[in-house]
Amino acid sequence: MRAIVCESYGPPDVLRLEEVTKPAPKREEIVVKILATAVNSADWRMRKGEPFPVRFFFGLTKPRRPVLGGVFAGVVEEIGQDVSGLRAGDAVFGVTGMTFGAYADYISLPEKAVLTFKPPAISFEEAASVPFGGLTALHFLKKANIESGQNVLIYGASGAVGTAAVQLAKHYGALVTGVCSTENVALVRSLGADHVIDYKKEDFTASDEQYDMIFDTVGKASVLSSQKRLKKNGRLILGASGLSQMWQSVTASITTRTKVISGVSAERTDHLITLKELLETGAFRPVIDRCYPLEKIVEAHRYVEKGHKKGNVVITMAKASENS
Repeated sequence: MRAIVCESYGPPDVLRLEEVTKPAPKREEIVVKILATAVNSADWRMRKGEPFPVRFFFGLTKPRRPVLGGVFAGVVEEIGQDVSGLRAGDAVFGVTGMTFGAYADYISLPEKAVLTFKPPAISFEEAASVPFGGLTALHFLKKANIESGQNVLIYGASGAVGTAAVQLAKHYGALVTGVCSTENVALVRSLGADHVIDYKKEDFTASDEQYDMIFDTVGKASVLSSQKRLKKNGRLILGASGLSQMWQSVTASITTRTKVISGVSAERTDHLITLKELLETGAFRPVIDRCYPLEKIVEAHRYVEKGHKKGNVVITMAKASENS
């Protein structure tokens, strides 16, 4: 089968298309024929081995698992003899967890992996675009105890996590303000944001507006400035915090009553099922910027790493659209 192999950390050019052995399912595993995957911020950071501490877990000098890719949508092709809840032909989507492996034609996964059935009304490309941003946004919003009537600001509202966060916050009844660039104002408004701030023209931290929750999805907002725009006992969510933000968050937690929420988002099957149900009712819609064939994954990584994508960038396998 085809797979994108990454045998050293570095720029997008380290990714190579190769032929590798197709997996066979173990007793409690399934083999999924992948029809679509996606390139997210986590993918290009893993390709570069950044931030450096991640290398202690995933390989000091090179990735221990050379086939990257953390999300997928496809069709179950084979099942192990102890698998009972899935069968060949089922259309599914989900995440691979720390095993990665989605940049390939096939992947083997435990039946109990974080996956669920793909809604018939959405394509495989759309399904593959949901898990990364959707699960991240849902994890942090729930951890921050989002409630109806809260005033919530989403910083980086046009990215994979941001577009999901805007829709989910609205679903839970919040008054949502999205912060994005001029080019993405219309998109963020179309997702249900009540107010949209163009950061190229206005600094939200310079206003007098107070928020119950500020969700920085891209790791670019000033922690100290943001916490001044929070109401008493407000929550600051750092969904993509770097070392600078982490240090500022410690200071903010000590010197103010701001509750700072950060860390790695949990990937849970029940959360994925929630997203599936919202897809089915139309309360959540995938946002896709561009689609690339597997052979163009280097180009896709270059584009995503620039940090200007709208929603998600999807990788399509051969004949993915015909199977939607």
